[in-house]
Amino acid sequence: MTTGFTVQQLRAAVSDAVRAPSLHNTQPWRFRLRDGGIELSVDPRRRLPATDPSGWGARLACGAALFNLRLALAVAGTPATVRLRPYPAEPDVLARLTPDLPRRPTPTEQSLHAAIRRRFSNRAPFWPDPVPADARWQLGEAARAEQCWLELVIGTGAVNAFAEIARSAHRVLERDPAYVAERTAWIRSEPCPDGVPVAAGGPRSEPQDLLPQRGFGGRNRAPGRDFEPEPLVAVLGSAGNTATDQVVAGQALQRVLLTATDVGLSVSLLSQPIEVPGAREALRLSLGRFGTPQMVMRIGYGQPGVATPRRPVDEVLDLPVVSA
Repeated sequence: MTTGFTVQQLRAAVSDAVRAPSLHNTQPWRFRLRDGGIELSVDPRRRLPATDPSGWGARLACGAALFNLRLALAVAGTPATVRLRPYPAEPDVLARLTPDLPRRPTPTEQSLHAAIRRRFSNRAPFWPDPVPADARWQLGEAARAEQCWLELVIGTGAVNAFAEIARSAHRVLERDPAYVAERTAWIRSEPCPDGVPVAAGGPRSEPQDLLPQRGFGGRNRAPGRDFEPEPLVAVLGSAGNTATDQVVAGQALQRVLLTATDVGLSVSLLSQPIEVPGAREALRLSLGRFGTPQMVMRIGYGQPGVATPRRPVDEVLDLPVVSA
């Protein structure tokens, strides 16, 4: 017979959950215990009205945090059963986890869990070494394990066609003053537990760049440090585009990112083609896939780096008040 999770188990698991990626590192999640279950919710105070008016990005980030939460509980020997969007009257509650039968973690769970604290978004140019076929297969399997698909954009023509879609979406977004102002507000030049530090923003864009870069205030690059001319681009997609589909896609995204980290790969996220509806549809049509693209990744081998800061666990917990 299983009992509910404890506050101690919640804290331990959330310390890993908050390592998930999010747009502008806003960390739009909250966690609580209710009736012995761990619940994950979107934090409405951390939504991005200009960048993410539909809440897609916040739900994707929370799905990634949910995957970390699942891993942390499994590795602790207390795996969970997950219900997505359990309360129709509370749409911000995205998942409820209750204890499953105790068991030993699998080797895959242990490897992916070990990658959580090593994963970071690498916005710098990658080395020219190609990603081997076995690693590509593992990334695809990671998406499929979470009921999503991963399409690799292969060949000069396909990459150039994708790049045109991405640059077009980037131009549309950069013409919106509210979008630019919102991004600027999340750039951090001093130590801060959220937002994107200037040092992690990658080099400034230059005219010869194939793919667009967000303007996070990065430094000018050294001569000869151009981005790779034919990057490995991967598009993650889900069967549909409901709020539940987006949470599912967030879990798949994090599994792909941790798998990449585990095999020594670097990844940066390119969401501009997803944020513009016309570009998103053009991307789907170019891939010839059913379903909805949810995120684009640039994958390769890069220099070591560190993750962006995270808020303390206590700042994202809603703990029950204990009366004296």
